[in-house]
Amino acid sequence: MASIFFSLILFLFSLIISPSSSTTITLTLSPLPKPKSFSNPWEFTFNLINSSIKRALHLKNPKKNNTSSSSFHGTTNTSLYPRSYGGYSVSLAFGTPPQKIPLVFDTGSSLNWVPCTSRYACFNCTLSGVDPSNITTFKPKLSSSTRIVGCKDPKCGWIFGPDVKSRCGPECGSISNCTRACPNYILEYGLGSTAGVSIYETLDLPGTPVKDFLVGCSVLSIRQPEGIVGFGRAPTSLPNQLKLSKFSYCLLSHKLDDSPKSSKLTLTSIGNKNLKSEVEYTPLLKNPTSYPYLEYYYVNMRKITVGKKTVKLPNKYLTPNSNGNGGTIIDSGTTFTFMERSLLNPLVKELAAQYSNYKRAKDIEAQSGFGLCLNIISVQPLQNVTFPELVFHFKGGGKMVMPMSNYFSFVGDLGVVCLTIVTNDSPAAPSIPIGPAVILGNYLQQNFYIEYDLENQRLGFKKEKCG
Repeated sequence: MASIFFSLILFLFSLIISPSSSTTITLTLSPLPKPKSFSNPWEFTFNLINSSIKRALHLKNPKKNNTSSSSFHGTTNTSLYPRSYGGYSVSLAFGTPPQKIPLVFDTGSSLNWVPCTSRYACFNCTLSGVDPSNITTFKPKLSSSTRIVGCKDPKCGWIFGPDVKSRCGPECGSISNCTRACPNYILEYGLGSTAGVSIYETLDLPGTPVKDFLVGCSVLSIRQPEGIVGFGRAPTSLPNQLKLSKFSYCLLSHKLDDSPKSSKLTLTSIGNKNLKSEVEYTPLLKNPTSYPYLEYYYVNMRKITVGKKTVKLPNKYLTPNSNGNGGTIIDSGTTFTFMERSLLNPLVKELAAQYSNYKRAKDIEAQSGFGLCLNIISVQPLQNVTFPELVFHFKGGGKMVMPMSNYFSFVGDLGVVCLTIVTNDSPAAPSIPIGPAVILGNYLQQNFYIEYDLENQRLGFKKEKCG
């Protein structure tokens, strides 16, 4: 597959370039394209579970990137829209004049990239419910501010790290005026991948154009119909390139139905306080220096309680070691929260014990792929269903008290709810954690104000009705 990537990138490379005061900005998180209809009623559920697990396995043990600054001042807000296949997107404008592109909002990766050129190719994108002919692409030939990133540019090293010297070739290390372009990138995203070249462009935030913003110009992708805006902790991410002091969002309940409603993503620069009351905080842990764990947002989840009872969980899974194994990260790009089996099994056992007045729907568990489903059809009206509280407790005393709708989801009109926390049931799954043991996905984050206070290295959260 890499050889296909490289040959197409080389072919399309010449198409990229044509010769030719403090504010508040709010961006909108938008719904991803509606998926195709499925003949099998469980196929959509399988896809969501499978994509969450594949995403988790990629975050835990991804492949390295392969080959074949301006700052922002003030505060800005943009709109976030929930998408039917489990993510959130935001529209950003690049170029001169600006071209608006919808991008997937992702706190678990750092490189920003856009579908690029009029010949952008996306294979198997119909599996994501998208007609490839309807993909919005960025066209460098229509922009007067596009520049290719050079091999000797320090920001090329942001993408490839120490490997950049060998990838650029020995001649670029000794010649001061080396004109070789930064090597092509290939990125893996669990179920999909993308490849392209690195460019500088103007990012046109509302009222605040940011010049020389590093962005990937992808010319070929697999199952990645939309580009990605990376909010991770690596240098290439949007928060790091804009030198933000913090960013925050409130994820509208997506209900997997492409609601036209939206919520806000707020970007805040150094020196702007933009305080919010009654927010609980937990420290962001110091990241391991090894790839890829250096770009994740690790927090210390100390325990989980169901009702008044603490679930007995092995501590080695809750506490990350120096290599990034174990512990908890928060990720907007994962739909259903992932837990290692050694954590999820005792949680399911405790939930089932405390919810014993509801009969387990094991036939639905077998058909859907969920680990715990309960038949609540006998409770009328359904609003009278009550479960003991599920609470995640974090270092520093912060608690996320989960509404039932965040961790249980109705399955069709069967009167059945299923736990939206998944695990890797493969017999080949390791018995010890590799990478983060818990990945808090966006389904659990619905209707919470989430704040990434980068200046003070802490994560804030507060239950809030989003939108």
